[in-house]
Amino acid sequence: MPTEPLRCAGALIVDDDGRIFIQRRSPDRVIFPNCWDIVGGHVEPGESVEEALRREVTEETGWSISHVLGQVGEHRWSGDDGRDRLETDFLVRVDGDLARPRLEVGRHTEFRWLAEEEIALLDEHRDVNDGLIRRIAENGFAALHSIGL
Repeated sequence: MPTEPLRCAGALIVDDDGRIFIQRRSPDRVIFPNCWDIVGGHVEPGESVEEALRREVTEETGWSISHVLGQVGEHRWSGDDGRDRLETDFLVRVDGDLARPRLEVGRHTEFRWLAEEEIALLDEHRDVNDGLIRRIAENGFAALHSIGL
């Protein structure tokens, strides 16, 4: 097994109302089945983190990134597959119909726009000690406040 962590990029997509886009992972996923998650994934060989970020947003939603507002954090975590990951998360704006994302069939089952006061929803179906996606979203909302959105 590789000793270096798998690099990942995460997108906290924000709308005009200061909400963050989340999508539910399908129940047959190995990592975080049936859990709410942000858009993102692994950095492919030869790809930069920002290139992966842009690719993942398009693959998972059909949208394209119009602005990277800033990095909101970096997290080390291990999945149920035993692989260590180093994830860099960014606050982004996108172009496209925000009411109609094109979810990846078989990978995500639903979406919603999450307001800050709804953040506890991110704990649904997660291990009580996990809290990863909630911390990432909290960082995103804090970044939104710091830039006045």
